Amino acid sequence: MPQAAHDTPGNPVRPTWAWVSNLGGVALVAALLWWLGTGPALAALRRIDTPAVVAALLLGALSTVCCAWRWRLVAGGLGVRLPLGTAVADCYRAVFLNATLPGGVLGDVHRAVRHGREAGDLGRAVRAVVWERSAGQVVQVTLASALLLALPSPVRPWLPEATALALAVALGVVLLARALPRSGPSRRARALRAAAADVRAGLLTRRTGPGVLLASALAVLGHLGTFLVAARVAGATAPLAQLLPLTLLALLAMGLPANVAGFGPREGVAAWAFGAAGLGAAQGVSTALVYGALVVVAALPGAAVLLLGRLPARFPYRSTTRTVGQGGSAAVPAAGLAGSA
Repeated sequence: MPQAAHDTPGNPVRPTWAWVSNLGGVALVAALLWWLGTGPALAALRRIDTPAVVAALLLGALSTVCCAWRWRLVAGGLGVRLPLGTAVADCYRAVFLNATLPGGVLGDVHRAVRHGREAGDLGRAVRAVVWERSAGQVVQVTLASALLLALPSPVRPWLPEATALALAVALGVVLLARALPRSGPSRRARALRAAAADVRAGLLTRRTGPGVLLASALAVLGHLGTFLVAARVAGATAPLAQLLPLTLLALLAMGLPANVAGFGPREGVAAWAFGAAGLGAAQGVSTALVYGALVVVAALPGAAVLLLGRLPARFPYRSTTRTVGQGGSAAVPAAGLAGSA
């Protein structure tokens, strides 16, 4: 891609795409509500009660603390100290920003840049957030694939072919990465060396690997639990084994970029999945909208952190002297922060 359409300051491409994707998410939700009517969704939202709010807060705390733990492990592997208390506060702030601002990733961009400035190593701090979010996405997709293969769902007939295709693509990417030159002064070679060193140190060591895997799995379970609570609040009475794959599909849809604070593709996929399962598209949209409301409730502690802004000052970051290959402090584009887990 030409430089003029990639990183040039003031370049209109990214703002235009952001507006198009955000408007697409809004338009999708509006179209679904126009088609199905607002009655079922409003009735479901009015049924949110104290037990549902408490459950959302507890499950949100589980997911947020696990994400903070994962971030701390990856950052430590890359040589940047990150106290757990600070990581939890920053993750709560990021969850609140993600749940209330368009795009769904601005909170992660904020915590990455903030961490980098405090640690004195912006490139390494940004890469830590990119890698920990990527690890979360990989674990989420892997767990979702296993559950969707095991449980009946509208996509189950196509899963073997889709899994084989995904594995073939992954193998092709690995082979291509191995075939690219890893030595020499070129920018590509330096980036490959830095990425390989990051993955080894931040994700694959005995100190970080098991913790990253466990934290990611628990975070996904927290999100799924919240979605199941939303389904019950919205009036879904189907068995758990039937609801679980449907909520998984809607959760995976949140990783698509055309959304506003998570709203958009989630509601569209939920409408299709619930409709295909015989539960009704309106039930799916209502469940997704209740989930969005519960996520905002679970993120409210982040609003307090954002207003107070005192925890980072009490627990300062500190970067160690570890160097990750050549170009170890190179910055990573914020677009690499996309994802839901």
